[in-house]
Amino acid sequence: MSLLSKVTRCMKTIAPLELAESSWDNVGVLVEPPFPSPKQNKVLLTIDLTPQVLDEALSDAKIGTIVSYHPPIFSSMKRLTSADVKQDIVLKAIARGVGIYSPHTACDNCTNGVNDWLASGLGRGTCKPITPAENPPAGQEDSGSGRLFTFEEPTSLTTVVERVKKLIGLSHLRLATAENKMIETVAICAGSGSSVLGPVRADLYFTGEMGHHDVLAALAKNTSVILCEHSNTERGYLSAVLKPALEKELANEQSEDGEPIEVLVSKVDKDPLQIV
Repeated sequence: MSLLSKVTRCMKTIAPLELAESSWDNVGVLVEPPFPSPKQNKVLLTIDLTPQVLDEALSDAKIGTIVSYHPPIFSSMKRLTSADVKQDIVLKAIARGVGIYSPHTACDNCTNGVNDWLASGLGRGTCKPITPAENPPAGQEDSGSGRLFTFEEPTSLTTVVERVKKLIGLSHLRLATAENKMIETVAICAGSGSSVLGPVRADLYFTGEMGHHDVLAALAKNTSVILCEHSNTERGYLSAVLKPALEKELANEQSEDGEPIEVLVSKVDKDPLQIV
């Protein structure tokens, strides 16, 4: 069994693809190289598969699979040429025998997924999906899109902001402050949260990015907004949750050469925006 096949089986256990937003998302195996190397025993985790991350992967001949949270193939391709950045990434991966798997919204919606990780840094309270999954797989009964977190005791907005900064590792973030400065409920959506959070009544929206008018609409409902930039709300999940979970699932697996499988997190993957 190839390294990609082993990783695919394990990822489907961690974040079942049935939980993905299949109407628009593109998840699962995106690139299956026909000639993978039997010496490959490393998996690289990244949020975005940029040319820089691909160079990082290809610099280590042992890396045989890339788990890219955001799918590098999203829209249809009529040809494969090096003139297009996305197509060039696919061509180079195939040429080097490197497979690509994307979990995206399956990782958002699953139990112990990205949104649950975001909720874990807020403090003591309870958490439930904003939209529960229909007919979830066994063990995923608490899965679904977004999360609504309720504090055990009302917490100041200042305190919540500091906890978010600590969880994500940011010195600064963007904040829109409503009149209500004490927070009881937080609606959470990793990445771009407008469509998930907009209909929800909560004291605070916590996401990566929202449009200007969506933020104004939230303030009109007396809802404060924390924005951390899109992938900053996702990246910490790789090291904190996904890496150990995948290592556990792969613990008894080996490469075709008999080497134990290692899971790495990209060192060059980063959000393209920063506050300076």
